[in-house]
Amino acid sequence: MNEPDFIAALRHLPLHPGALGLMDDCAVLPLGSETLVLTHDMMAEGTHFRADADMADVAWKLVATNLSDLAAKGAEPVGVLLGHMLGRQDARFLEGLHEALASFAMPLLGGDTIAATGARAFGLTAIGRASHTPVPSRSGAKAGDGIWITGPVGRAMLGFEGRPEHRSAFDRPVPQLAEGRALAPLVSAMMDVSDGLLLDAFRMARASEVTIALDPQAIPVADPARFDDCIRWGDDYALLFAAPSGTALPLPAHRIGTVTARGPAPLLLGEQSFSGPEGLGYRHG
Repeated sequence: MNEPDFIAALRHLPLHPGALGLMDDCAVLPLGSETLVLTHDMMAEGTHFRADADMADVAWKLVATNLSDLAAKGAEPVGVLLGHMLGRQDARFLEGLHEALASFAMPLLGGDTIAATGARAFGLTAIGRASHTPVPSRSGAKAGDGIWITGPVGRAMLGFEGRPEHRSAFDRPVPQLAEGRALAPLVSAMMDVSDGLLLDAFRMARASEVTIALDPQAIPVADPARFDDCIRWGDDYALLFAAPSGTALPLPAHRIGTVTARGPAPLLLGEQSFSGPEGLGYRHG
């Protein structure tokens, strides 16, 4: 099974309402005046990091990618649970984990450690709390909203390829936690760009049952000569959001498109239309 088929099969299992139909990156559970936000991401050798990667960077990125999902909910991190597979450079992994947890002021709550053979994989569950209600989701974009992004796309791709000025964007991304909290009361929908701008915009449009029209001239990319690669590669972790026209934003962002009523295709890029997710970004399987 590929990833979309597997997730579709999971939807036939008993789901908590907070799972949001598995259409989002986080689960949200109201608790009194606040909301508990939970997310879980994994990283696998050969897919998310090279076999010779510095394990300190791997640990940092494992934390950062999970916190990026919390950022898209406007949530403040509470703690993490770690799933660790023992292997080379475990001491370096611990160094990177310590750096990340200290940098984002977040404690380790527990987890599990195993020894196994083969390529390594790690998992992390991040827990946060969101004080703004409703918590932003992918599904709230409305016709007339502007579509915005908080930074350029393509830097992680160039860093992966060895461009020194962009290496940190791939090895040690920084989740936009403060930006997410500032935007949460103002946005109609929000998510982080992890699998490619086009694919994630498509997902927002589909979840919101609208069409998102992107202006290719307005999209900030790290290398204009490789525009198509930059908007598909992913791993950038900027925040993509929809906001009502005229909203005064509390931080710099780029308006890259507009939300319209649902048309024949969920996503438009200039004159191009995309009725399905194929070829828009990274999908497992």
